[in-house]
Amino acid sequence: MISCEKAAIICNKTQYREATFVEKLQLRYHLFMCKNCSEFTKKNTELTSLCDKAQLNGLSNNDKEQMKAAIKEKS
Repeated sequence: MISCEKAAIICNKTQYREATFVEKLQLRYHLFMCKNCSEFTKKNTELTSLCDKAQLNGLSNNDKEQMKAAIKEKS
């Protein structure tokens, strides 16, 4: 069984559709056994749903690249 820390990482990856099929299976098994992680996943899903409903906008890829370049220049 995976650790609670790894379950939290996979949970977050799942929210952004980045988890692999195997990771999803590992997470499901862990959630079946761990009540704390099950609650975390439930709350994380609710938060993601609320953010989607709020239509929050992130930075564009171009803005992200500009920020990365600015940080590298200052380093």
